[in-house]
Amino acid sequence: MLTLNPKELDSRVFYSYLTGTVAPRPIAFASTVDKSGNVNLSPFSFFNIMGINPPILVFAPNNRGRDGSKKDTILNLEEVPEVVINMVDYSMIQQMSLSSVEFPRGTNEFIKSGFTEEKSVFVKPPRVKESQAQFECKVLEIKRIGTMNLVICEVILAHFSEQIIGENGKIEQQKTDWVARMGGDWYVRANEVSMFEVEKPITKIGIGYDAIPEKIRLSKILTGNHLGQLGNVENLPSHAEIFAFRETLIMQQIIEQVLYGCAFLDNLLHNEAAKLLNENKVKEAWLMLLQEF
Repeated sequence: MLTLNPKELDSRVFYSYLTGTVAPRPIAFASTVDKSGNVNLSPFSFFNIMGINPPILVFAPNNRGRDGSKKDTILNLEEVPEVVINMVDYSMIQQMSLSSVEFPRGTNEFIKSGFTEEKSVFVKPPRVKESQAQFECKVLEIKRIGTMNLVICEVILAHFSEQIIGENGKIEQQKTDWVARMGGDWYVRANEVSMFEVEKPITKIGIGYDAIPEKIRLSKILTGNHLGQLGNVENLPSHAEIFAFRETLIMQQIIEQVLYGCAFLDNLLHNEAAKLLNENKVKEAWLMLLQEF
C-alpha cells in the first residue's frame, strides 16, 4: 500500500489522489447571477445529495489554486444566494467542459458554451434548457474551511425531462445518460459504465461556441459535442493552412463529388468533419469546415 499523509504533501498533489479515487463524482452544473443580473455557469464535481427532508444538495467551489481567489460562482452567491443545479448527461459533456474555461468575470458561459437559458420559477438564475434535470435552490449557508467554500442548498423546485420518466412516473435509470467525473481528464458514462477522456480547457482560452460561424453552428450534422470541441480551440487555422488543406486527397475527392453533382458541399464537409471530431482531430475538422468555393 502507498500510504500518504496529506500534511506532508503539497495540497494539489494530494488532490490528484483524492479525485482519482473518490470517483465517479456527479457534476453540479451551477448557474448563478450577481446583483446586476450577470449570469455565470460553471461545473463542480465536489457535489452530492446531503439530505431529503428538506432536500439538501451540497457542492464546493474551491478557491482558485493559482492565487487563492474566489471563483465567480461564490462571488455571485455572496450577492444573490440562489442557484440552479443542472445535471449533466453525455450529450452535454463537451459544451460543459468548454464552460469551465476561466473566462473574465461577467462573461455569460451560456453564450460561450452554446447552452440555452430557461427562466426559473422561484429563483433568479436561469436553468440550462438542455439539462434533463434541474434543481432550483436557495442557499442556506456557505461554510468556509481553508480554501474550500461548502455551499449548502435547499431544493425548492425541481424539473425533470419527460424523456427520463418511466411509465410509473419515476425516473427510469435506463433512459438516463448521466456523466460523472473521475481523476484528471477522465469521465465515466453511467449508461455504459465506460470511461472516456475530455481535455480540460485550463491552459488555454477557447474561442467559444459563439465564435463558431453560423452555418457551422447551425449544422444539422454536427452535434453539441462536436461544436464544444470546435469552440475549445484558441485560434482558427490561417488562410494559408486552409488553402493547403484543399490539396489533400480527401478534399480532392469531395471537390470531385460536388463538380459531378453527386452531393451538396456543406453536407460533405460536415459529415467528414464529424468523423474527424470523433477521432479528436479538431484542427483537421476546422480546416475541412472552413473550405470555401
